[in-house]
Amino acid sequence: MDDIVKAALKKWPNVPDCYGWLALDARGDWYMRDDSIQAAGPFPQVKGSRVNHDKLKEFINRNYDHDERGAWFFQNGPQRVYLQLEASPLVLVVRKAGEGAQACYVVETHTGQAVQQIRACWLDEHGRLFLDTDRGFGVVRSMDMDAAADAVEAGIWAPQEMPFAEMPGRFHYDLNPQPVRRT
Repeated sequence: MDDIVKAALKKWPNVPDCYGWLALDARGDWYMRDDSIQAAGPFPQVKGSRVNHDKLKEFINRNYDHDERGAWFFQNGPQRVYLQLEASPLVLVVRKAGEGAQACYVVETHTGQAVQQIRACWLDEHGRLFLDTDRGFGVVRSMDMDAAADAVEAGIWAPQEMPFAEMPGRFHYDLNPQPVRRT
C-alpha cells in the first residue's frame, strides 16, 4: 500500500466505505460505475467506464487488497472502495517462453505481481481456466488461453472441472460485496 494512502488512513480513520463504484472484469480491466451506470444494470452486463489512465490503474493496482470476509477493495486514500468482480479477484496473464522441452510458462497477476507457484487449476462450465496460485485465486485472461492451453497439453497443468458458482465459496471471495449490517 502506498505511504500516502497509509497517511490518509491515519489522518481520516472514519471515512465510510464505498460499494459498487469500481469493478474488475475477467480481462483485468477496471471499470468506474457511477450511480446512473449502477441503476442501468448489474456488473458485468453493464460495465461502466473503463479506466484507461495508466497512472490511475497503477495506483489502483498498488492499493488493491481484501478483507477477512473475502471482499476485495481498492484503498483510495482514507476510503475503502469495495469492488464487484466478474469472475475472480485476480486476472492472470500467462506467457510462454521457449519451445518444446525447453518451454516454460510465466504467470503474473493483472496487478503486475509475479506468480511463483501454481497449486492447482480448474475449468468452469464456460471454458474459463482458473489457477490457485501463491498470489491467490484467479482466472486466466482470455487473450492468454493459447499459452495456457499449451501448458495443459504439455501436462504442466491438469485442470479439474468445477462449476463457477462453487468457486467464490471454495476460494473465499465475494463477487459483489455489500455493507456489513451492524445490529
